[in-house]
Amino acid sequence: MKLILKRIHTYFYRYSVAFFFILFWPVLYLLSKRPQKYQYINRLRRVIALISSGSSGIFYRAKYEAPIDWSRTYVICPNHTSNLDVSAISTNLHNNHCFIGKEELMDNYVLRFFFNTIDITVNRKSKMSSFRAFKIAGERLKRGISVVIFPEATIPDAYPPHLHAFKNGPFRLAIEMKVPIIPVTSLDTWKVLWDTGKEFGSRPGICDIFVHKPIETAHLTLDDADALRDEVYAIIKEKLQHA
Repeated sequence: MKLILKRIHTYFYRYSVAFFFILFWPVLYLLSKRPQKYQYINRLRRVIALISSGSSGIFYRAKYEAPIDWSRTYVICPNHTSNLDVSAISTNLHNNHCFIGKEELMDNYVLRFFFNTIDITVNRKSKMSSFRAFKIAGERLKRGISVVIFPEATIPDAYPPHLHAFKNGPFRLAIEMKVPIIPVTSLDTWKVLWDTGKEFGSRPGICDIFVHKPIETAHLTLDDADALRDEVYAIIKEKLQHA
């Protein structure tokens, strides 16, 4: 009975997202035509995430290790355990930003709009697609738009989830562009909704993330990419272990 209720909650949450997206779609469409579309679409994405999640009893809470200068540009690297991670992170980033995500997400009616306007898709099986995605990401960073990349590249299959090895891409990008990296630990979104929620459903609750202090990269070279990757991995792993 408990599992049935959790699955019902998942459907309610999904329909809430769809409902509020459709409700705001005319505004989103108009905003997508504006030169400063990142700023406006990000703001409305936060609104949709907060309202659709809140109507399902899901809320987001962030703690910061240190104050963040949101006037700067960053590569933001969170761990990934839930479809709620995007909402949890986007509602707590106070600058222009975009996400890099797998192209399979284009099958989702809501996400497709954001990938067609401000976010970046990548085919994880294609080196050319990855090269193209990171080239676009570099251009966004030059324009002052922060880039959110999940360095695990996917949600872990095991339940409860464990931190997977990180890919090198985000760290090479940050070093090449000389922008700081912000590690973000998603602490318990998986307890509210793991992955897509298809297997275990979801429930009302508070999703906590911890935003670590930025790591400067201006003094690093590409030879330091592995060490930077390992540093960010250790920071997130330690936070998860002491959560």
